[in-house]
Amino acid sequence: MNIFEKLRDSNHEQVMFLREPVSGLKAVIAIHDTTLGPAIGGVRMWKYEGEENAVEDALKLSRAMTFKAAGAGLNFGGGQTVVLGDPRKDKSEALFRALGRFIDSFGGRYIAAEGVGTTYEDMDYIRMETRYVVGIPSSRGGSGDPSPMCAYGVVRGLEACQAFRTGSDDLSGLRVAVQGVGKVGSIIVKMLIERGAKVTIADVDEQAIRRISESFDVKVFSPEEIFDVDCDVFCPCALGGIINDSTIKRLKCSIVAGAANNQLEESRHGDLLHELGILYAPDYIINAGGLINVTDEIYGYDEKRALRKTAAIRDVLYRILVSSREEGIPTYKAADKFAMQRIEKVGRVRRSFVSS
Repeated sequence: MNIFEKLRDSNHEQVMFLREPVSGLKAVIAIHDTTLGPAIGGVRMWKYEGEENAVEDALKLSRAMTFKAAGAGLNFGGGQTVVLGDPRKDKSEALFRALGRFIDSFGGRYIAAEGVGTTYEDMDYIRMETRYVVGIPSSRGGSGDPSPMCAYGVVRGLEACQAFRTGSDDLSGLRVAVQGVGKVGSIIVKMLIERGAKVTIADVDEQAIRRISESFDVKVFSPEEIFDVDCDVFCPCALGGIINDSTIKRLKCSIVAGAANNQLEESRHGDLLHELGILYAPDYIINAGGLINVTDEIYGYDEKRALRKTAAIRDVLYRILVSSREEGIPTYKAADKFAMQRIEKVGRVRRSFVSS
């Protein structure tokens, strides 16, 4: 991998490689764009097959965070931390405090948040070494677990998709196949059932499946079978790249809308969904509720304010869907255009020097 060519092609500003021998920390922090403000992004801990995979993940996720923040109307850029390690075995207080010290060295240029494989308790350890972290426990004045707000935003986005397709945002009777019922997916299932939807679930974690199936009236399919389920909505809530050459031809739905990041393995899969007449809710628009929630901490966390901002995902997504239809372009391109217009306009405003 030629890292400088990668940075040039993706327009990243900075990548930092971290190693701390005492805690065993090995990590990558990528900063994509800081036009709108300091970069913000999750801390993902994952057992990567190789170091190049970790770098690729950091680059993709930080870029997506730039567009997510811009699309949500937030004054932040995009960043991402990936920690190489098994989140079930390799976590420790020392590891996250070591990471916190590296994050502090950015001086506020990058702000960390919870991500896949990490929890708000882990953010609390990072907080012991730096103030540049959000998503800390409510007992310490933070917003706590962002999963409920992320799930709420996805459901609001699904209402936008339904309204765009049918003229009504009523979800009762809607058949939804939820792939992944972890922290966010499980809450989405609950909210959908409360709204009268008919839900099918799948997950590699049998305990997660058991918890949901014992609590709610759902159908259960294997992780492999879920792509073949006849449904109205396919709702990806696990890892990214799930819409790809092998899965896209198996989908039997009219909408793809879920909480997972980077759902399209490649941009061209968004084009394929468009050609197939499947309405795709761009992931960084519909799943922005968690980011909205944690960034509210910076202003002094107010749950009602965060709820109002997250509820607005419905209107933002609906506007993007309309633009997609009017311009005859895939929804992911309409979303990128929506986000880039805001970044470019603010960037032009900030060209002028103003004495502080």
